[in-house]
Amino acid sequence: MSRRLGVLLVPVSGLSGTSYPAGTQVAIRGTGGSVDGFVGGDWLPLAWWEFADTQPAEDTPHT
Repeated sequence: MSRRLGVLLVPVSGLSGTSYPAGTQVAIRGTGGSVDGFVGGDWLPLAWWEFADTQPAEDTPHT
Protein backbone atom coordinates (compact mmCIF):
# COMPACT_ATOMS: atom_id res chain seq x y z
CA MET A 1 0.00 0.00 0.00
CA SER A 2 1.44 3.36 -0.96
CA ARG A 3 1.18 6.31 1.33
CA ARG A 4 -1.07 9.19 0.42
CA LEU A 5 0.74 12.42 -0.38
CA GLY A 6 -0.49 15.93 -0.95
CA VAL A 7 0.76 19.43 -1.57
CA LEU A 8 -0.38 22.56 0.26
CA LEU A 9 -2.37 25.03 -1.83
CA VAL A 10 -2.18 27.81 0.79
CA PRO A 11 0.13 28.55 3.74
CA VAL A 12 -0.79 26.43 6.81
CA SER A 13 0.49 26.53 10.39
CA GLY A 14 1.42 23.27 12.07
CA LEU A 15 0.87 22.38 15.72
CA SER A 16 4.46 23.48 16.39
CA GLY A 17 3.62 27.02 15.24
CA THR A 18 5.74 26.68 12.09
CA SER A 19 4.07 28.09 8.98
CA TYR A 20 4.45 25.95 5.86
CA PRO A 21 4.15 27.74 2.49
CA ALA A 22 1.98 26.71 -0.45
CA GLY A 23 3.75 23.98 -2.41
CA THR A 24 4.98 22.10 0.68
CA GLN A 25 4.57 18.31 0.31
CA VAL A 26 2.64 16.66 3.15
CA ALA A 27 1.78 13.09 4.16
CA ILE A 28 -2.02 12.75 4.45
CA ARG A 29 -4.12 10.56 6.76
CA GLY A 30 -7.89 10.43 6.67
CA THR A 31 -10.65 11.29 4.24
CA GLY A 32 -13.51 13.72 4.04
CA GLY A 33 -13.74 17.44 4.70
CA SER A 34 -10.77 17.54 7.07
CA VAL A 35 -7.68 15.34 7.27
CA ASP A 36 -4.44 15.08 9.21
CA GLY A 37 -1.34 16.31 7.39
CA PHE A 38 2.22 15.70 8.53
CA VAL A 39 5.48 17.46 7.64
CA GLY A 40 8.56 16.05 9.36
CA GLY A 41 6.51 14.96 12.38
CA ASP A 42 4.63 18.26 12.67
CA TRP A 43 0.82 17.84 12.58
CA LEU A 44 -1.23 20.07 10.30
CA PRO A 45 -5.03 19.91 10.60
CA LEU A 46 -6.10 20.40 6.97
CA ALA A 47 -9.43 21.35 5.38
CA TRP A 48 -10.25 19.95 1.93
CA TRP A 49 -9.46 23.27 0.23
CA GLU A 50 -5.98 23.66 1.76
CA PHE A 51 -4.31 20.77 -0.10
CA ALA A 52 -4.37 18.73 -3.30
CA ASP A 53 -3.61 15.02 -3.56
CA THR A 54 -0.46 14.09 -5.46
CA GLN A 55 0.83 10.74 -6.64
CA PRO A 56 4.24 9.46 -5.52
CA ALA A 57 6.70 9.24 -8.43
CA GLU A 58 7.19 5.48 -7.94
CA ASP A 59 3.44 4.89 -8.37
CA THR A 60 3.18 6.86 -11.62
CA PRO A 61 2.00 4.59 -14.46
CA HIS A 62 4.54 4.15 -17.25
CA THR A 63 3.31 4.65 -20.83
